[in-house]
Amino acid sequence: MVKQKDPQLDAIFAALADPTRRAMLQQLEHGPCSVGELAEPFAMSFAGASKHVKVLETAGLIRRDIQGRTHRCQLNAAPMAEADAWLQRYRVFWTDKLDALEQALKDGD
Repeated sequence: MVKQKDPQLDAIFAALADPTRRAMLQQLEHGPCSVGELAEPFAMSFAGASKHVKVLETAGLIRRDIQGRTHRCQLNAAPMAEADAWLQRYRVFWTDKLDALEQALKDGD
């Protein structure tokens, strides 16, 4: 079996695998936030939140703008299109399988 490596896609899925990072992305849907604001709902330290932000930034899912000592983060959802395209192949597969199952159940009546 040939393994195809796609570091960007791997980074996106790795970033999305963590529920805290997914929640941070949801928070950023409403507009830019500081790292401290992203940390607030989780009662975590700035350093802990910063590690999560770095993973999201490496995956390209957020952009960080540094203004003095304040790090403002902004959602960049465009890379999720690559993950969605990868998942689309399997969505088609399962839709076909479920359609066949539905037809088999109807034929069995």
